[in-house]
Amino acid sequence: MRKGRNFILGLLAMLVLPFGISLAQDPPAEKAEKRQTWRNAPRHSSGVAPDPAANADIAIVQVMAAHTYGWRGYFAVHPWIIYKRAGETSYTRYDVVGWGSGNVVRKNYALPDGLWFGSEPQILADHRGEGVDDLIDQVEAAIDSYPYPDQYRSYPGPNSNTFVAHIGRNVPDLDLDMPANAIGKDFRAITDPVGLSPSGQGVQANLLGLFGFSIGLEEGIELNLLGLNLGIDFNRPALRLPSVGRLGMDNVAPVGDVEPVEAAEEIGDQAVVAQPSS
Repeated sequence: MRKGRNFILGLLAMLVLPFGISLAQDPPAEKAEKRQTWRNAPRHSSGVAPDPAANADIAIVQVMAAHTYGWRGYFAVHPWIIYKRAGETSYTRYDVVGWGSGNVVRKNYALPDGLWFGSEPQILADHRGEGVDDLIDQVEAAIDSYPYPDQYRSYPGPNSNTFVAHIGRNVPDLDLDMPANAIGKDFRAITDPVGLSPSGQGVQANLLGLFGFSIGLEEGIELNLLGLNLGIDFNRPALRLPSVGRLGMDNVAPVGDVEPVEAAEEIGDQAVVAQPSS
């Protein structure tokens, strides 16, 4: 009985303590001093993506994620995907945005590697060169087959993480490993509780993104409890923690020196200023 209680207490501690780490990394007092609102938070280019004009002859696909706006940023991230075919000099960006009406899958809503309302993006997947044009074909097919284009729910999903996880499942060659704080990545319809993990390289059993587990080459072993994920990555050793996401080795190996996107690049045809929901 005592062992069972200690196990539960230990599990709860592992789920809650990473929130303290997240607070320490971005103290609320410092955040308040910035006095940023969703209206004035910076969304300029972060310089993370290669300059598409300088790399016109190279096909590129990148998946990025940044902390969500406001207090939700202590718990979750907002992801998106960008790509360009060989010969193109600009990126196409896709992500799911919850505000507004109609289709929540937005094309060129913001700069390819722009800050997400003040948060700098991190790269989750990076592919360039030979074979990437074929990869882009698969990505576009996955975008077209997203099953929730008219639905959005911040918690537990479907949301922006559900969308990118859908792409990962359908394009396993992306080698996409979404972090533990990508809340919504494990959302599955109640009629489809078992299937591929978000990387497309493992298996997953989950009920509406609230209870379940994933086992795979990219994910390692991950437990989902009320949307909070906890696990171990063996591929590139790291702890998978709620709030923090990942603690250990970087999951994406450096590709090499690149020329960043020009900061003056225009925002795409969906450029609107609206209160963020993710």
